Amino acid sequence: MIYLKTDEELELMRAANQLVGKTLGELARHIAPGVSTLQLDKIAEEFIRDHRAVPAFLGYGGFPNSICASVNENVVHGIPSSKIILKDGDIISIDCGTVLDGFVGDSAYTFCVGNVAPEVVNLLKTTKESLYKGIHQATEGHRIGDVSHAVQSYCEARGYSVVRELVGHGIGHVMHEEPEVPNYGRPGCGPLLRSGMCICIEPMINMGSRNVKFESDGWTVRTKDRKCSAHFEHCIAIRPEGPQILSSFDFIQDVLGTNFI
Repeated sequence: MIYLKTDEELELMRAANQLVGKTLGELARHIAPGVSTLQLDKIAEEFIRDHRAVPAFLGYGGFPNSICASVNENVVHGIPSSKIILKDGDIISIDCGTVLDGFVGDSAYTFCVGNVAPEVVNLLKTTKESLYKGIHQATEGHRIGDVSHAVQSYCEARGYSVVRELVGHGIGHVMHEEPEVPNYGRPGCGPLLRSGMCICIEPMINMGSRNVKFESDGWTVRTKDRKCSAHFEHCIAIRPEGPQILSSFDFIQDVLGTNFI
């Protein structure tokens, strides 16, 4: 069932999502060669709890940490570890969630670590741009397929591939609500977008093949050909005046400045 949110509930969701954005901004201060993904996880958990919220991912379905930290060929759901040390030229996707006043916030951003190869930077730029192409289609009266097709067509036209096994989702009191939001699809298909719906649009785009492998840890998903993958996510509300982005990358931009992708 798709749950429509009231104006008051949307404001609570905005607060939860803004906290996710602030957490990602805090992490941006610490992402550098020599830092472990477990260090980033601890920073995120402390920051979230200091803002009277709890990490939405910690314990969710048995996930052991507060953020998903996926480096290079890892698409999503990477488990933070003291053994995973960031190196110059890496990219890292950080997916983060909070629970604040009974509502969930969820957003993701792929960061450059030091000096990243131009072709990888282009992957990140295209993936982020496709997110906004999808958001532009998330208007009342459109369908999920309009959002999905916008992401797919933009990325594939530029030579990248779209992961099929993982999708975006509805969100509210819990992390995953209906409907699913694929990053591929046909215009005019899928559930109707109605005012009050909240969805997470999250392109997961590969530099090489779209095929992925699920690792033996039960969580990490990586590209089968081990080429890089990028992941960006916003939580949005469908409103009569157009899509409203509830999450934010502004706090990341405040930290990164001219290095902001």
